[in-house]
Amino acid sequence: MIILFDLDGTLIDSTDAILESFHNSFDIFKREHPSDAEIKVLIGYPLDVMYRELGIEEDKIWDFVDTYKEHYRVISTQKTYLLRGSKEAVILANEFAEIGIVTTKTGKYSQVLMEHFEIMKYFKVLIGREHVQNPKPHQEPILKALESFEVGNQEVWMIGDTKLDLISAKNAGVNSIGVLSGYDNEKTLKEFTNIIYKDVFEAIKWLKSRHISHS
Repeated sequence: MIILFDLDGTLIDSTDAILESFHNSFDIFKREHPSDAEIKVLIGYPLDVMYRELGIEEDKIWDFVDTYKEHYRVISTQKTYLLRGSKEAVILANEFAEIGIVTTKTGKYSQVLMEHFEIMKYFKVLIGREHVQNPKPHQEPILKALESFEVGNQEVWMIGDTKLDLISAKNAGVNSIGVLSGYDNEKTLKEFTNIIYKDVFEAIKWLKSRHISHS
């Protein structure tokens, strides 16, 4: 079995770091700030898409993205937290499956975070925004991750907290599980998967029982 994890809202909560980095960029360019709610509803999308949705002009978007990344890099480890049960979920998953990370976050900073939390060693691959042309909901990030595994006839599962994860899984032809620990609600997730758990640990326990019954 191969299990791919999303990061924000699935394994980690970096809401504080994300919000602070957005507000910092609006400060730097002396722009009127969006509300926290306006930013939160976009978490999971690439940064350039988020800034575009927040009204930044096309020719300024990458300046905003650059200032965001500079600030996020400095504060991310202090203002990001592992979600309850996520470390246990990763360790348990590693006992019966090969595992990887597929995120829209910058891979370089994501790896630093995973090493900070001492769980990077469990993952065979980490695919971030810079590793693909087309981020989730496109299938490319999942297919890119699967290049690091010998898939054969193994079951492949993508676990995520937003419709972007679930649509990406569908587009890539793999199974998906929605978790309620992040940014999309149950109603939204149910449109794209029929398997939903309250958090990643519950999802992994279910996958382990499935693995045992199939082996």
